[in-house]
Amino acid sequence: MRLTLIDLLLRPMGPWFVRALLLLISTLGLIVPVVLRSPLTWLATFLLIALRIVLDWPLADNHIYLLAYWTLALAIALTSREAAVAAGTSARWLLGLAFTFAVIWKGLLSPEYRDGRFFTVTLLTDDRFADAVMLFGGLSEADLVENRKYLQPLPEGAAWFDKFLKQPPAFRTLVAASTWGTLAFEAAVALTCLLPLPAAWQGLRHAVLLAFCVATYSFAPVAGFGWLLVVMGLALCRPEQRRLRAAYVAVYCLVLLYSEVPWAGLILEWSQSWIT
Repeated sequence: MRLTLIDLLLRPMGPWFVRALLLLISTLGLIVPVVLRSPLTWLATFLLIALRIVLDWPLADNHIYLLAYWTLALAIALTSREAAVAAGTSARWLLGLAFTFAVIWKGLLSPEYRDGRFFTVTLLTDDRFADAVMLFGGLSEADLVENRKYLQPLPEGAAWFDKFLKQPPAFRTLVAASTWGTLAFEAAVALTCLLPLPAAWQGLRHAVLLAFCVATYSFAPVAGFGWLLVVMGLALCRPEQRRLRAAYVAVYCLVLLYSEVPWAGLILEWSQSWIT
């Protein structure tokens, strides 16, 4: 619950009055234990996030919906005598269903995802991926600028200029790895969360989720989503699993560093200066 509140503090959302109330609740929850453990705190948090979704409809980020579900789940769990068990059960189902729907959308309903167009366009046009694309995709800054010109929408609508794009083998490999690696990871998380694994195999659930967060959010500039997944994974841990709980906290901090340290740009700058 504390890490959820830290998520809200690090990534405030919504119009000024929603943001102000969320920041106030999060701060009080971190300072006052009674506030942290009150179902009313989490119900109020859920209502504020839901209000943000309504006011921003339909433009709210998809993980904001998941955050709303999670805060509501915490409010319900805190009314139970076994709050930790209830929160863990909700976390497992929320993770399993969220990743299942992601796999259905990407793997079955979106041919533009399966044929690589999604990551091709995203990697070329989103400035947040520029350093990683130049580092791993074999493209120069001039290549990125030229490719972006080809991908600009025309007056009569956007067109796919695949034959004109500069796509060296390294970039095609990066697109393929991003496309199918993401889909495979998400399918693995969905299966391990939804299937009733025996006790001896439950460690696989944590291993897959932690690996997904470590790999995905080193590139994906959506730290709030990564923190939310880590928080729900932490809710699956038993109190005696101290090392596993510490691993989730460490990955939470790692996602924070990913979001604040331009590691790909630093490596690219270092490699270029070393070559010259």
